[in-house]
Amino acid sequence: MIKRLRSKTLIIRPRVDMINAMLEAPRASLDEIFNPRSVAVVGVSPVNWMTFAAFCVISMQDAGFPAIYPVNPKYTEAFGLTCYPSVFAIPEQVDHVIVCVSAERSLDILDDCARKGVKSVHFFTAGFSESGEKGRAELEKIMLQKARNGGFRIIGPNCTGLFVPKARLTSVTRMPMEQGGIAFMSQSGGHSQDMPLHAGLRGLRFSKVISYGNALDIDECELLEYFTADAETRIIAVYIEGVRDGNRFRGVLEKAASQKPVVIYKGGTSDAGLRTTMSHTASITSSVRVFQALCRQVNTIQVDDIQELIDVLVVLSRATPYPAGRGIAVVGVGGGPSVEAGDSMEKTGLQLSVLSPRIQDELKAFLPNAGAIFTNPLDATNLAYPDIIYRTMKVLGRAPEVNMIMYHMGFHPVTRWGEGRFSNEFFLKPAVEALHKANVETQKPVILALGRASDMPGTEELLKVQAAFVAAGLPVFSSIEKAGLAMARVEAWQRKFGGTAL
Repeated sequence: MIKRLRSKTLIIRPRVDMINAMLEAPRASLDEIFNPRSVAVVGVSPVNWMTFAAFCVISMQDAGFPAIYPVNPKYTEAFGLTCYPSVFAIPEQVDHVIVCVSAERSLDILDDCARKGVKSVHFFTAGFSESGEKGRAELEKIMLQKARNGGFRIIGPNCTGLFVPKARLTSVTRMPMEQGGIAFMSQSGGHSQDMPLHAGLRGLRFSKVISYGNALDIDECELLEYFTADAETRIIAVYIEGVRDGNRFRGVLEKAASQKPVVIYKGGTSDAGLRTTMSHTASITSSVRVFQALCRQVNTIQVDDIQELIDVLVVLSRATPYPAGRGIAVVGVGGGPSVEAGDSMEKTGLQLSVLSPRIQDELKAFLPNAGAIFTNPLDATNLAYPDIIYRTMKVLGRAPEVNMIMYHMGFHPVTRWGEGRFSNEFFLKPAVEALHKANVETQKPVILALGRASDMPGTEELLKVQAAFVAAGLPVFSSIEKAGLAMARVEAWQRKFGGTAL
């Protein structure tokens, strides 16, 4: 290209972008990246089990991943596997490479990957553009060009990479390995590992999870486009700190939200958080108000933390059919918790349904009049018995003013955790059957608020009861307010989206 300067001097500047474009090889698709059959882990040390590289190898072994190749020139064996001096030295095909060595070695490793013909390279390694050093940002640019020339993709750097249950690919043990319909894309590595673990206890299962860190190559826009088209994904969950191309992000987010539920937790909504996001993943943060307005305009479900993200995913996956309005009936034992439930529902934006005299008369036929509350929340001493719970749910299900029903337990001295009342054979199985049957027959979402335990015996009983209700397909929450807030988020989304339960 010829450019005339003000001094009239002519200089020749080669079209580097055109030359690079000609050198670029066909790039691997995201389908290929999310379905690797062989993985090399660079930087494994058999003498140090407390490293990410070691966690990757051990976790994939436990999950039954088919082909794992440790790479470290210092060793010939690691965790019972042959250890190779380089990626290129591996005799078999390598689809995916996980890099856990210093940033200074990144370029040599990428050259090795290009020679080997890998499809994707995940850099757990940090110390790139997020460090704020100009030289590290330049290093990323060279890395990206090597990937383009070599035909492979880069995940990260500065991230924990992939979790794909179908492919048996994981870097964490005890992950829920059954395939599900939730895709989770996260700039944070910690969230991408912790969220599926905690969500798994609530019955949620995942199609694909990716931590993408600095988004050098694969970024939030490409991932949103992919998950929108992905037949294995029914719900898209997002943890994001910032975006690089706001206009493109709006377009792909709008398209995604028009086809599937999209739940977003935006990190960095305080001054301290905004400062932290830049040093965490080199994100370009935007106005919090602008981001919130965007989410409202394209009808995504925005949440305030990871726990709330899980709660909303529980509603989307399990509280079916979705509520056709904001009217909720709350059922349980204990006046205090019932008052709390009433206050909490109003705060979340739900409405405590005013039960008609006809519905109240039906309830009085089998609930004791002494000490009972027949308005809403509904409180009676025998509401701790499974058969009474079921009969109550059936009556409330016939009330047109009731769009959803909550049962709360474990909030009262009579029914506290750790006494064995909830987990004994006389209560647990009949209660699970009663609530499951009520959910099916009323065709209205039935949700449970279990509360929290105060000691170890209580925690053990709580987890046992939670597991039983989760196994029955019921949505379970840790508090009345959290359950109400999650239902309110989904009801507001449903009112605009107009979709049916997934």
